[in-house]
Parts: sequence; C-alpha cells; structure tokens
Amino acid sequence: MALESSSLPSFSSIKPEQVEPLITRLLNENRQGIQEILRQEHFTWENLILPLQDLDNRLQEAWAPIRHLNCVKSNEALRRAHDACSEQIAQYATELGQNEILYQAYLSLKESPLYATYTPAQKRLIELNLLDFKLSGVALPPEKKQRFKDIQQELTRLQSTFENHLMDATDAWSYHVTDEKELKGISDHGKEAAHQLALQKGLSGWLFNLEQPSYITIMTEADSSSLRETFYRAYCTRASELGQHDKSWDNTPLMKSILQLRLEEAQLLGFKNFSELSLAPKMAKNTEEVFSFLHELAKRSTDFARREYETLNDFAKEHLNLDSLNPWDVPYASEKLQKHLYEISNEALRPYFPEQAALKGLFQVAHRLFGLQIEEVESPDVWHDTVKLYNVYDEHHELRGRVYMDLYARPSKRGGAWMDQCHSRYKKSDGSVNVPIAFLTCNFSGPTKKAPALFTHDEVITLFHEFGHVLQGILTLVDYSDMAGTNHVAWDAVEFPSQFLENWCWDEKAIQFLSSHYQTQEPLPKKLYENMLASKNFHSALALVRQLEFGLFDFRLHTEFNPTEDNQVASILQEVRDEVAAYAIPDFNRFPHSFSHIFAGGYAAGYYSYKWAEVLSADGFSAFEEKGIFDKPTGRAFLHCILETGGSVDPAEAFRKFRGREPRLDALLKHLGLV
Repeated sequence: MALESSSLPSFSSIKPEQVEPLITRLLNENRQGIQEILRQEHFTWENLILPLQDLDNRLQEAWAPIRHLNCVKSNEALRRAHDACSEQIAQYATELGQNEILYQAYLSLKESPLYATYTPAQKRLIELNLLDFKLSGVALPPEKKQRFKDIQQELTRLQSTFENHLMDATDAWSYHVTDEKELKGISDHGKEAAHQLALQKGLSGWLFNLEQPSYITIMTEADSSSLRETFYRAYCTRASELGQHDKSWDNTPLMKSILQLRLEEAQLLGFKNFSELSLAPKMAKNTEEVFSFLHELAKRSTDFARREYETLNDFAKEHLNLDSLNPWDVPYASEKLQKHLYEISNEALRPYFPEQAALKGLFQVAHRLFGLQIEEVESPDVWHDTVKLYNVYDEHHELRGRVYMDLYARPSKRGGAWMDQCHSRYKKSDGSVNVPIAFLTCNFSGPTKKAPALFTHDEVITLFHEFGHVLQGILTLVDYSDMAGTNHVAWDAVEFPSQFLENWCWDEKAIQFLSSHYQTQEPLPKKLYENMLASKNFHSALALVRQLEFGLFDFRLHTEFNPTEDNQVASILQEVRDEVAAYAIPDFNRFPHSFSHIFAGGYAAGYYSYKWAEVLSADGFSAFEEKGIFDKPTGRAFLHCILETGGSVDPAEAFRKFRGREPRLDALLKHLGLV
C-alpha cells in the first residue's frame, strides 16, 4: 500500500488574527458537507464513514498545530484565539453528537445486511461511535439537548481558563540570588543553568523559577531548609487564593464550577455521577471495580510507605540535623538517603545521559524491539530552534510516521510532558495512506555554555514514557483515523505502551548503549549501574501511595461531589490523605489548584488509569523477562497486538492476545519490590 508523506505544518504562518476565521470557515464547511452526506437515501461505509472521516481530518489537521502552539509558545493573542476556537469546536462536536439523522445513519449501518461483511475494526468503529452519540445526549429532549450543549461550551471555557491560570502563575514567580552562599549544596550544573537563566533576563547572579528543572534542583539539592520552604510554598499555592501572584488567577471557583457542570452533564445522561459517565467507554466496568482496585493497592502498600518514611525521618535526624521532617525537606532528605544507601544520586548519573546518547539509546531500543529505523530530518518550519523532527521507518524501510521532539523547559510553555497527535493515519480514497505525525513534548534542562543537555535518569524514563505514546500514535495500521493510534483507545489502557517502554531504562544491556559520559564517552560504569539498579525501588511505596492519593481523590471527587456542600474538595482530599498518605501535608498546600490532569485535561474520574495501565505494563514486560529482554518474536508480538491495533481492538482482548491470559496484579507489586 502506498504511503503518502503528509504535509508538515507551517508553524510560522500561524497568525493569531487568522486562527478564528480559519477555524470558523472550516467548521461551517464541515456542517455543509455533513448536510450533503445526510441527503442520501441509503448509507454505506463508502458514502458515510469515509467522507465524514475526510471532513474531520481536514479540521483536525488545521487545528492540531494551533492547539499545540498554544501549549508550547503561548502569548495573549494566540491564547484568546485558541480559547475562542476551542469553544466553537466543542459546540460543533456536541452538534454532531446530538445529530439524530447522523445517529440514525450510523445505526442503519449496524442494522444493514452489509454489517456482517465488515471487518472487526469497522464494526468496532460503528459501535463506539453509537456509544459516543448516546454519551453526547442524542436521545435527550430538545430543552435538555440545549442544556447539554451549554454545559460542554462552558466546561471548555473553564478548563482552558484553569490551565491558563496555572501557566501564568508558574511563569510569574521567580527567585533571584546574588549571594552564592545561599546556594550551598546546589550542583555546578544547577548553578550554571540558573546563571544562564539570569543572563537571559539581564540579571547578574542566579535566577530560579517554578519550571520543573529549576524547582527540582532547589528541592533536592539546596542545603537551606528555609529556601526549600520558600519554593515549596510558591509551588503548592500556585493558582490559588494563597498564591504569591495576581489573585485573578485563583482556580478555587473554577474547580467547583467544573465539578458542578460535570455532575449535571452526567445526570442529564442518566448516570448518578460523573465517575459512572467516565467509565462508560473504559476498561473498568463500574465504580466499585475502580475503588476495589485502588483500595487493594493501598492495603498492600501503605504499611510499606509508612515504614519508608520512618526510616527517612530517622536518617534526617541522625545525619541532616532535621529534628522534624517537613514536606519541603522530604525530596532533599530522600536524595541524601539514596546517596547514603546506594552511593547514587541524580547528579552523579546526569553526566552519563547527554541528550544525544539518550536519544540514540531510545532509538536503538525501538530498533531491537520493533525493527524501527529513526532518522533526524530537516524541518523547514518549527516553533523553536531547539525542536527536532524525526522520520520513523519500519523494518521494510517504509515510512510509518514522524515525530517532533521539543525537550527543554522555557517560559510560555505548559509544564509537564506529553504526546499529542498532529496528523492521524487514515486511508485516502486513492488508496494511499496519510502518514501520522506526533508531538513529543517535555520540560528538561537544556544545554549550558559548559555542557550539552544532560538528563537525569528520571528524565530519561520520562522520555521513554512519552515515546511509548508516540509509538502507539504512529505505528498504527488502522486505516480509519477514528480508530488509529490512540484514538478510541480506552482511557484506562492508553498508558500501557508508555509505562511498558520505561522498563528498558533499567536494563543493563540497554544502559550500555543508552549512556555515554558527555566528556569521556564511557558508558555507565558497572558499579554505578549496580547501585542505580539497587536503588530502583527506593521509596517505591511512597511513590505508589502518592499516586493512589491522586487517583482516589479524583475518583471520590467525581463520585461524591455535592454542589450544596462547602469545601468538599479539601475535605475529600484530607480524608484520602488520612487513608493513604505516609506523612502530613500542611494546610496551606493547594495541590488541587494545579491538578490540571483532572481539571483541564482528559483524566477526570480517570487518574486511576495510570496504575490500572501499570498492571498491564508490568505484566506485559514480564513476558520479556521470561523470554529475553530483546527477544525478537516477543517484541514483534507487542508491536502487532498492541501498538498497531490502535482503538480497533478492545484493550483487554489485545492484552490477552499478546500475553495469552488475563493481567495479574502481582506483576506490578513484584516490580515495585512490594512482595
């Protein structure tokens, strides 16, 4: 089958004043196109699904670069245009979901004699779209349909505002240091990065901010507890009423409004709460199953976590003169304890993971597992001069996809790390296939005048994680964009490939070609590797209960929310912490105000998915532990069963096909050292 290289976006041509007219025009043309399609008397796959796919792809390929640019190079004009278009697109999506004629057209395909001749992927596309119609309120009476539309638009606006507040609050805060004594304990690499940041702002000395590389440097390295407290308070009160910034960025009222609208949306559709609605297209069958899963993990890990904390507390008293371990002391003390126990630290490992070595190693792993060849190519137009573009070829040297990589932290860029789709794969009417394109975005430390970009091992793990998402996004062989890549993959399974790929960051064979000292080019010494491996499960229980805290808080909030109760967000969070947290969190901590995963992203009533999918990834990786870490047949089986199938196969079925059985929880606990 011929592959057509999809055109690359022209980011420099995206002008804020042109965004809204463009999207408005495309939406109106799509509406007209859909009317034309629905004038037909009889519907087939060819005269319904394929032309609808063409309309949707044209819109998405125009919108995706705009949406992405707003995340990585935001400014006020672009933000206004983006937010206005987001509301238009939300309205359009709801219109489609509530279009009864369109719904009946899909239904007619399922009820037609031709349905029996369709492929499993075609059948699944029809079934999932029929579910989407129901979850969009297609069966509601007119007045409730209108209310549902209003809710979707308001949610889009509020969620975007939540994210904007968080970005503004993060960008607004910085800490200028002119006396180097204040930076005692901070590595040369950390100080050099801060000095370079100061120079960019026309300042002398050192400048730190709340972007992850800078914040983590202070929290894990600075000897001054008061300095760590200053950063902790600034970070955990961002976008709240306690934030050290413009009070108009307070997300408190937004959270209650978002939760109230989600509850109303769920009840309009006949669900008790938003959690029930959220689970309708997921692997988990009901709220009881999710709560049972989270509580079972909590039961098997909280005692471990509390013992880990007691050990840390004892160490801090004995070795660090910290009689009481405050939350802002925990990352610092943990780093010191890890170094004490295993003679290892992030800074000791950093020189061995320069960017080029990490990327070369990542690509080598992808080659050995899946037969991929990954080559950097010139891009005529990117949004920042540090962005790189890669072509991904399969073992037959056919182009399977492209990926933009944007790895460094900078102002006006959303925090965290993520993958997003630029173009999806789909088969065109001439038989050619549109090549998928993905964005991989991180917020790592960039190069300095003295050294190239040097990644911590944690950052290498993040890179592998996001590239796992990329592989699912671009290696798909599904010919329909609606089911290709991560589209229509159950949300509680979408983290499976990403978490799965992280395992190779710990493998000795992989480390030999993944590491290369930036000065000597020597791979990570065996002693350092052994120490790193020994520390693999250091504080794994503390990390697990932290994730369980997020997952339980999210799921309880969306199950129990009652708009008539005051301070319910804070009270539920405190109850969850009482159950699973290993140590007390101060009252001033406003974590929910920056929890964009659930208040601005797609993880509402779905944060449990990280742990749910980690069960799949741990058990999936155990197949390689049994047969060989680079076993070719096992790697190809993962490629064919998981990565290439996109949303065309139920994820439980896909896992069973790959593993030959149901997933087992014990594999995860074993990997975490908790059995």
